[in-house]
Amino acid sequence: MAAEMGGFPEAYMEGKKVKETSSLVTELCRHFYTQGWVSGTGGSITIKVHDASIPKPDQLIVMSPSGVQKERMEPEDMYILSPNGSILSAPSPKPYPNKLPKCTDCAPLFMKAYEMRNAGAVIHSHGMESCLVTMLNPHAKEFRITHMEMIKGIQGHGYYDELVVPIIENTAYENELTDSLTKAIIAYPKATAVLVRNHGVYIWGDSWIHAKTQAECYHYLFDAAIKLHQLGLDAATPEHGPIQRAIHSQKSGVKDSQNQTEYPWRCIVLDIEGTTTPITFVTDVLFPYARENVGKHLKLTYDTAETQEDIKLLRAQVEEDLRQGVTDAVLIPHADEGKDKVIAAMVSNVEAMIKADRKITALKELQGHIWRTGFECNELKSVVFEDVADALEKWHSSGTKVYIYSSGSRLAQRLLFGNTSYGDLRKYLSGFFDTTIGNKKESRSYKEITETLGVDDPSDILFVTDVYQEATAAKAAGLEAIISIRPGNASLPENHGFKTVTSFSQI
Repeated sequence: MAAEMGGFPEAYMEGKKVKETSSLVTELCRHFYTQGWVSGTGGSITIKVHDASIPKPDQLIVMSPSGVQKERMEPEDMYILSPNGSILSAPSPKPYPNKLPKCTDCAPLFMKAYEMRNAGAVIHSHGMESCLVTMLNPHAKEFRITHMEMIKGIQGHGYYDELVVPIIENTAYENELTDSLTKAIIAYPKATAVLVRNHGVYIWGDSWIHAKTQAECYHYLFDAAIKLHQLGLDAATPEHGPIQRAIHSQKSGVKDSQNQTEYPWRCIVLDIEGTTTPITFVTDVLFPYARENVGKHLKLTYDTAETQEDIKLLRAQVEEDLRQGVTDAVLIPHADEGKDKVIAAMVSNVEAMIKADRKITALKELQGHIWRTGFECNELKSVVFEDVADALEKWHSSGTKVYIYSSGSRLAQRLLFGNTSYGDLRKYLSGFFDTTIGNKKESRSYKEITETLGVDDPSDILFVTDVYQEATAAKAAGLEAIISIRPGNASLPENHGFKTVTSFSQI
């Protein structure tokens, strides 16, 4: 019988730890019902049976049933699943009018959070705020908010950070969301939640306490964003100022109501290196700093969840590089082979990747964390061209939204614009895009940006870059594109066909 129970003896299945976890699920569902998260039999929760003697990936799973009154559940109503998601124990049927027991329809989605994020608990909420917040912009692919105290309750985020939650489209049946949820988890490695439009939200954490805490913070932030929107205020900008109501001319331009300057775009998306910032600052300051400090950073932060995630991401990238025959890729051993060996392999790969100027997410995430330490210690100070600050302020005051799209991580982008000799320029920026949205030389990346920004006509977006291939990709997606000519930039092909500027004042 034990072999049929996923390797767990019957005594363990009926033991204290499983019973306590089942009781905890019922207790939390009652509490979540009072919050409006699981009313009308909607929503669900799952928790792993914590046992210090069993690695988390191998622990049993308790899941609530589907289609039942969540506030009336009892511990014996729970489903017990094996670590791979197969049902080991199901509740007995209850008399009419109760429905026949059925494991939650969320099970396939819960399992993805367990498998891909090593979660200890997952909550699916139908809270009104998690539904309404996805309707503020029906075309947006992300929810964004910044400069709110409760952001600190979300893993890996601080007050000044921008919280980004992916939004996936709803389907008629819950399990049909599995593929899009999986893609969102891959595309947003730092995310601990995924919103489902017109439906609700999935939230996970290392433990039930962590998942519950984050769920409370997310719902608070969703509610705050809705209320700010009702007041005409923008949750996605640092000052939470008025939502810019652009004045459109017959040519669909945007006019600055103060100086009557007309801009023919609703949004401007800027590259960094060679566009807002000298290439030499990146190649001669940032890259060497990351290369010289990677070993020190890893040793100091090795046991943190953030660094372990960085190691995991880079290891996966290196394994793919080795399959592709990439030169200088060195296999990164697992933790049981020793900290020193892991760090040595990480350093070797990072040095090779920086030398090759690899534009890959795993490297950019780690670099951003190293640079953060540099900025915090005042060892780094950002450099932007002298025309940038004035242009950002002018565009912002006109109601034109300005975004950054760079191969550097969002964290690195925020650090760069938050620590310039002109002060913190993030107050003029509405958001940041990195390679999690796609390669900068592929047109589909710019189509994704267009959809995320909720702009119907791609030509209402201007993209400014110093790279011809990026401008070509943006143009292919329907965006307007201008090439930035700055000192140290690469030469352009003859007859490239793009407008060029040497200063943002010319835009």
